Amino acid sequence: MSSLDAIDIELLAILQSDVSLSIEELAERVGLTKTPCWRRVQKLEKSGVIRRKVALLDAEILGLPVSVFAQVRTNQHNAEWAESFSRAVAELPEVVECYRMAGEYDYLLRIVVADIQAYDNFYKRLIRLNGITDVVSNFSMEQIKSTTELPIPRDGD
Repeated sequence: MSSLDAIDIELLAILQSDVSLSIEELAERVGLTKTPCWRRVQKLEKSGVIRRKVALLDAEILGLPVSVFAQVRTNQHNAEWAESFSRAVAELPEVVECYRMAGEYDYLLRIVVADIQAYDNFYKRLIRLNGITDVVSNFSMEQIKSTTELPIPRDGD
């Protein structure tokens, strides 16, 4: 993070809010001309600070209003199993987030589905994975906050 200056940080803040802005618009907002602004964005992409640019979709409009947080426990605590589990989860389109956890459960999955029946179908596939000993499902009642914007530290923060 130390190699980022105030302009880079401002570019990142703007881009994570609205990636559809043109280079001209970005340059104007941060007080640069087009070419230096474009170079900075390219550098941020090449360095991996900007991982990718995507469109954020509305799950409810797409008929996927149910978010389930599944806590998964396993009796397999070795690298080979973890890699196998990671590959299997990556192939399940309903899983939109997956975290390896410290604590009572080993993994936390966020699953997005159309309804309870769709989750039940997903659950039946999930529990077939070798080594899973327990799954606790928590259904979201209301989404209070959801953002993809990271709290980028700025000078004085």
